Amino acid sequence: MKITPQHFSPEIRKTQNSEVNSTKPNIDQPAAEKVASTVQTDASRQRMLSWFARVGISPSMLSPDPKKQKHALERRKQILETQKASNLQAVLNIALNVSINEQTSDNLDPDWFFAFSTMAEEIYSSPMQELWGKIFAVEVARPGSFSLRTLQLLKTLTHRDAKVFNKAVNVASRKSSDAVPRILVGYHKRKGLFSFLKKPTPEQVNLASVGLSYPDLLSLQEMKLIYASEIESGEYIEGQQVTWRCVNENITLTCKTPGVALVYYKFTSVGSELYKLVTKSSNETYLQALKHVLGEVFNIS
Repeated sequence: MKITPQHFSPEIRKTQNSEVNSTKPNIDQPAAEKVASTVQTDASRQRMLSWFARVGISPSMLSPDPKKQKHALERRKQILETQKASNLQAVLNIALNVSINEQTSDNLDPDWFFAFSTMAEEIYSSPMQELWGKIFAVEVARPGSFSLRTLQLLKTLTHRDAKVFNKAVNVASRKSSDAVPRILVGYHKRKGLFSFLKKPTPEQVNLASVGLSYPDLLSLQEMKLIYASEIESGEYIEGQQVTWRCVNENITLTCKTPGVALVYYKFTSVGSELYKLVTKSSNETYLQALKHVLGEVFNIS
C-alpha cells in the first residue's frame, strides 16, 4: 500500500528579526513531517497486525517454551477452523433465503456438494459469499446447473473481478433460442462495388464509453468468462428479423440490406453459468449507443 505523508506548512509571522525567521521553518517543518510520518506508520502497523490476527498470527506468538508454542499453534488452528465454519454458515444462510421456482426430484451429487463445501469455506468476503449461496440454492433445486469447473474458476475470483463481470452482464444480450449471452458491439457489412462513394458510418460501439473498458475485457478473457476475440454471426439477408433481449428490453432487428453480420463477444460456458446468478441492471447508455450503430443497417423496434 502506498503511504503518502502529510505535509504541514505552518504559517510563520514575519518579524523584524530576519535571523529568527530564517531558522524557524527549518526547525518546525521537519519535525511536523516526522510526526505525520510516525502517525501513518503506526496506522499501517495496526492494520497489518489486525489482518494477521485474523489468521492467528502475532509477532511474538512462538514462544521458546514448547508448551506455550503448542498452545499458540492450537489457538491459531482454532481461529482458522472457526473462520471457515463461519464462512460456510454465511453461505448456508444466504442459500436458505433464495427463492427458486423450479424444483426437481433429482438428488444433489455428493461429490459436487463436498467439493463445493471445501471451496466455499475459504470464501471470506460478503459479496462473494452471497454469490456462492445463490449457486448452492440453484444447484439443490436443479442439480447439474453448475459444473465443478465453474466453481474452481469462481473460487479464484475476487469481489473486484465480480464487479467487472457484472458490468459485462449489464450489456449482454441473448436470443430467445439461445442460452449463451453475447455482448453485441456492432456489425460488419460486406463491401459493395460503390461503397467507397458513401459516407463512412459507425460500425462498433465504443465499449469504454459505456463503462466496459479494454482492460475490463482483457480481465474477462483471462478469467475465461468471455472468449478472447470478437465473433461474427452469419450474414443476414434483406428483411430477415432477429430479436435479442438485453436485460429487460427486447430489441428486434430487421435487416435493411444483405451482407450484414453482427459482431459480438461471446460468453464461455463458465461465463454463461455465472451469468444466470448476477443481478442485472440495464445500461441505458450502452443500449442507445448500440441502437445508433445498428440503425445504419437494421430497422429497430
